[in-house]
This record gives sequence, C-alpha cells and structure tokens, in this order.
Amino acid sequence: MAPSLDQTITLIAIAPFLAAILAPFIFRFAGSYSGWILAIVPAAIFLYVLNFIEPVAANGAVRAGLDWIPSYDLRFSFLLDGLSLTFALTIAGVGTLILIYSGGYLKGHPHQGRFLAYMLAFMGAMLGLVTADNLVSLVLFWELTSVTSFLLIGFDHMRQAARRAAIQALVVTGAGGLALLLGAVILHQVAGNWELSAILGQGEVVRASSAYLPIFLLLVLAAFTKSAQVPFHFWLPNAMEAPTPVSAFLHSATMVQAGVYLLLRTSPILGGTAIWEGVLVVFGAATLIWGSLGALRQTDLKQMLAQTTIASLGLLVLLIGLGSELAINAAIVYFVAHALYKAALFLVVGVIDHETGTRDITLLRGLRGKMPLTFAAAVLAGLSMVGLPLTVGYLAKEEMYAALAGGDFTQIVVLIVLIAGNGLLAGVGLAVAIKPFFGTHVPTPTAPHEGGPSLLAGPVVLSVLGIAAGIKAATVGMFLMAPAATAVLGHYVESHLKLVVDPTSLLLWLSVATWAVGVATFLYLDAIRSLLRRGYNAVGWTFDKGFDSAMFGLIRFAATTTRFFHHGRLELYIVVLFVMMVLAVALPLVLLGGLPAMPAFPALTFYEWGIFIVAITGLITLLLAPSRLVAIVSLGVQGLAVAMLFLLFGAPDLAFTQFMVEILSVVILALVMTRLKLDLRDRREFEDFVRDGTISVAAGAAVMVLLLVVVSGPLDTRLSDFFTQTSVAIAHGHNIVNVILVDYRGLDTLGEISVVMTAGIAVLALLRRRKRGEGARQATAKTKERVQA
Repeated sequence: MAPSLDQTITLIAIAPFLAAILAPFIFRFAGSYSGWILAIVPAAIFLYVLNFIEPVAANGAVRAGLDWIPSYDLRFSFLLDGLSLTFALTIAGVGTLILIYSGGYLKGHPHQGRFLAYMLAFMGAMLGLVTADNLVSLVLFWELTSVTSFLLIGFDHMRQAARRAAIQALVVTGAGGLALLLGAVILHQVAGNWELSAILGQGEVVRASSAYLPIFLLLVLAAFTKSAQVPFHFWLPNAMEAPTPVSAFLHSATMVQAGVYLLLRTSPILGGTAIWEGVLVVFGAATLIWGSLGALRQTDLKQMLAQTTIASLGLLVLLIGLGSELAINAAIVYFVAHALYKAALFLVVGVIDHETGTRDITLLRGLRGKMPLTFAAAVLAGLSMVGLPLTVGYLAKEEMYAALAGGDFTQIVVLIVLIAGNGLLAGVGLAVAIKPFFGTHVPTPTAPHEGGPSLLAGPVVLSVLGIAAGIKAATVGMFLMAPAATAVLGHYVESHLKLVVDPTSLLLWLSVATWAVGVATFLYLDAIRSLLRRGYNAVGWTFDKGFDSAMFGLIRFAATTTRFFHHGRLELYIVVLFVMMVLAVALPLVLLGGLPAMPAFPALTFYEWGIFIVAITGLITLLLAPSRLVAIVSLGVQGLAVAMLFLLFGAPDLAFTQFMVEILSVVILALVMTRLKLDLRDRREFEDFVRDGTISVAAGAAVMVLLLVVVSGPLDTRLSDFFTQTSVAIAHGHNIVNVILVDYRGLDTLGEISVVMTAGIAVLALLRRRKRGEGARQATAKTKERVQA
C-alpha cells in the first residue's frame, strides 16, 4: 500500500533526523565522501517538495499531518503554502550543497560524522519549523534550531571563543523561544485553535483583542532575537566561530531566517497596525544601517559577510513592516536572492580560507589565476549582491524601490535609508568579490590552489542560480513570489516580476544611485574602515560587552543569593521556611479581607470531649516535656488523637494510616535519639526560644485560619464524586483511598516514599559517621596511652 500524503509529508520533517542518527556510522566507512552520500536526503526532500509547486500555485495550500495528542486537540500537522514552500525549497536546496561542501571542508577531521549529524538535525529543525501548521510543533522546532545551532557553533569546543559564542547564541535565542512559547499560548487562548491555518483567518479577532499587544510584543521579541535585530544582533558575528559550512547555512537559509519567517507567517494576524509598522520599520532600518557600517569596519571576510547578514535581516524586517503588496513581494524575492548569493559568498570565503590559510582581506591579492572557478563564483554572487541587471538581486532591489517610490515624506525617508543601506552592502559585495582576486599576488600562509569538487560545487551552483533566477524572472515570480505573497497577504497576488531595464524608469535611476554609493564605498573602503574603527574605539562600549556584563552580574547575583539562602545552617532554613509559609497564607487573607468569622464552639459528645482532652494533654506535655524522649512520645499522643478523629468521622483507612505513621515515627525517632546520644533536653537561648515560639504560634494560627476559610465555603464534591465513580471502572479498586494513593497520585506516593527513604539513609549515614568518629577517638586515645607508657 502506497504511503498517504500525511505520512510522506511527515517524513519530510523526520527524514533529516533519521539521517542524523546514521551519519556517524556512514562516516566510518565512507570518510569524506559521507557528505555526498548524506546529501541524498535533502536532495530527495527538495525534489519531493518541488512537486508541490504547481498544486500550491493553483490551490493555495496543501495540509497534512498525523494525530499527536488528540485529547488536547494537538496534531503533528504541516502546511505547505507558498511561503513555507519557498523556505522549504531554500533550506533543502542549499542544505544539499552545504552537506557536500562539509565533506570536503572537514576532510580528515576525526569528528566529521558528528558534524554532519548536527547539520542534518539542524536542517530537520528548520524544515519542521517552516512547514509546521501547529503552534506547539512550531515552538518545538523553533527550540530545536536553537539547540542544534548551539552544537554547531560550539563544535570546536576546545576553544573558549567557540564555547562562549555557542552559549551566547543559546541564551539570546533561547530567551526569544520562551517569549514565543508564551505568545503562542496567549494566541491559542484568543483564537481558540492550535492550527496556524485556522488562526490566520482570524486576524481581525486577534487585532481587536485586548491580548493583541502582549502577543505582538512576545512574537516580535522572539523574531528579533532569532533574526539578530538591534539590540539583539551581537550574537550573530560571534557565531562565526563555527566552521564555515555552518555559517553559510545559518546565514542564508536557516536559523536567522526563522525570525523573518515568523514575521511573514504572522503578518495576516498581527500586521496592518500602526505599532506593527512603526516597530518593524524603525528597528529594521536601524539594523540595516548598523550592520552595513559594521561590515565596513571588518577585515575578516567571514565577519564582513556576517555583518551584511545583519543588515539584510534588518532590510527584510523593514519590508515586512511596510506590509504593502509590493513590499511583501520585495521581501520574498530578496529572501531568495540573499540566500543564493550569501551562501555562495560564504562558501567562497571558506574555499579561500581552506586553500590559502587566511581570510583577512588585507592579506589577499591576485588569487584569480590560482583559483579561477572560485573567482568566477565570487564575481557572479557579488554581482547579485550589488544588484546589477540579469541577477535576482537586481529584481529584489527594483521591487523594494517600487514599494516606496512616489510615497509620502515617511516613505521617502525610508527610501533614502534603503538606498544608503543597499549602497553600503554593494560596496562590501564588491570588496569580497574583487579585492582577494585582483592586483598583484601576495604570499599567503598556504600556497593558494583551487578547491576540490566538493568545495566548488556549492558556490558555483548557487552563484549560477542567482543569475538564472534573474533571467527567468517570470518563472520565479509565478511559482515562488506570487504564491508566497498570497500566503502572507491572505489574498491572491498576481505575479508581475520581469526583467526590465528601462532608462526612463525612476527605479533604474534609484538603482544607479545605489551603485554609485557602492562604488564609492568600495573605492574608499580603507579610509571608511579606519574612520569607523576610530569611532568604535572612542565609544568603547558594545552590546557584546553589555552581554558579558549582564552574564557576570547574573552569576554574581546567583552567588550572593546562594550564599544568603544556602548558608548551611539548618536552623535558619527552617525559620525561613515557616516564616514564608505564614506570609504566603496570612498576607492574602489579610490584604484581601478574607479573614473568616470565628465559629461558635460546637456542642461535643463525651467521647469527642475525650479525644479533645487527649490532644490538649499531649500538647501541654509536649511543651513541658523534661526530655526529648518525653516530647517525642507526647507528639505521638497528639497524632493518635488525630487518628481517633479520622476513625470517628468515618475514615478508617486514614485512621489506620495515621496510627501506623505515628507509631513508626515515635519508634524511629526514639531509636535515633538513643543512638545519636543527644542531650536529654533541647537547650536554647532565651531569644531563640522567643523567636521559635512566635513563629510556631503564627504558623499554627495561619493554618487554623486557612482551614476555617476552607470549611466555611460550600462543599465541592466534584473530586470525591469523580473518585467514587472511577475507582472501580478505571483503577479496578474498591478502596478509594488505596486507589488514590497507588493509581491517581502514584507518582506523588513514589516521591513521598523516596523522601522517607532518603531521610532514612541520611540518618543511617549520621549514625555510621558517629560510630567511625568514636572509633577514631578510641584509637587515638589508645595510641596516646601507648606513647605515654
């Protein structure tokens, strides 16, 4: 029987994880060729998802999935619409080339199998994230991307810088993940559904809800931390401590693009408001300029590209914030263009670093003759990054300018920011694509030579695709841009994308202005870098240093708190515990006016008076006990009185349990006291006596008041009715108390037994330690006697 659509689409999300399990074993017999073998998995996913292009373009979306927890209305469901399809194709396509590249880049590395396993798990997490139709699944895959990226960034864990970068990325993006979880729960409460495809149709309900602002802030916080928007951008450049294949994948198609995807996905329900547009446009613009200037300050090629990724993410967030049809179109096309040229350039930088021993742009010249294919890939990808005609980068730039041309004053300001940002990015693109390859060759740490097929396949294919997508603009528009924009905007969007270079168009002259800024930036790159570095050094403080200060402050706070509360004095622990209990019980009752009226003393029967007298006698004897042993027995007398009350009011099981506990407690405590040979009396200072007495009276009064409040309300029998009706039917037990202890709260019972067992072991350890101490003292005394003799 052929697998159903539900099963095959679910397999898309699961297949990379299965391959990740097998990766170390495949590496054992395939060595560096394991990259080629494992790349079959994402390649197959890419081809399978490719089959959905026409159905999605025609019908809008394909849904599938399997039941997960039906009782809570949770499904492991997936949604393939234009948006998720575009992201899935990018992740699987780029991932295929990255895996092939990884095999060559880490050739000879003893842990390459582990690295490939991490990469596949990372890919699976991203595929699951962009195709998830269930909010819980989305959060689950979101967190998986954080965990797997932590493993990848810290892959070279012997270096402190790698460990720090991994922890920093996990802390920042993990905090965003918690915000996403809370936002998803609130969104579920408002929309009444876990399925995104159902929630997307309730945009007006969500926006009209009083919970809109919390949902917006939480989801935007999650997106900003993941996509490195200012002020959460600092973790992204540090993530360059990861091997280059990770950087290429993380920056082009995964991880950082998850925030962009979340904003695009939630646009139908959160977009179209003033706060949405204001926050996204302002932070996006700030991130665009910040990242562009940061890139110009660097000399490390990977750092230059990392900073441009921050700028590109800001640009995407800005476009999503604008929210118009042209702006969303531009965001989709720019996402595709950025994925192609950024992955290609990162892989090119990796080849340069791998084959020359350095990636410092000031130490690299004249490589075009030594590395012709790498040079060709760099130039083609660089042209797309600059946004020249015939490239998909040009289409993206034209779309974003079309979204703002002819607008009001605010849009003109945003347009100027876009031109400046794109111009600076173009300058960096020219520098990366030209400077290492032109000029007179200078010696490098390793004699430069061309990389192998596995290293060149990725950059060559991706850079050529950047040109092909630009030439086939109509196809890209019809099968990728229009369906994705339709999914984001919630209404049908017709493709208008085509490659046109019209000298009379304002858009072309805006592009010319962008290229002019790019050329000027390229020509004066050294001067600009020097100026920016002087400014950077003059300021001194950075967000990165701020993160360190925050983490050190957190550690110091934790240490201070630990020293304060975990001081090692058992006596104070008990004092703090009971004081907090009194405050927790009494304060709400006093502040909220919930103190109960004192009930009338009931008319007691003679045997009830008898039990009362036994309890009071036990209490008085306890207070006046001349020794610890008498106090223990007196405490047991009070327990027996309570057990008699249970027996009197129809709870023989509880009474029996109470009897057993009291008898065992008295016997065990008496034995322990005897064995430990403690003082006969509990001697205390007067101030300790007053303190402990006051706390005891307060705790007793608080519990008494709480019980009065409880019993003064109407009796709710729902729980007891439930146990009565189900103890036989479900647990097959007629004794309800036993059923509750063993079945309904079996885990609690296990915990209680564990506590008692642990306490018993601790007492046994104390007794054995005391015995050893006495033995040692006796041995020492005998030795002294022998010496003296």
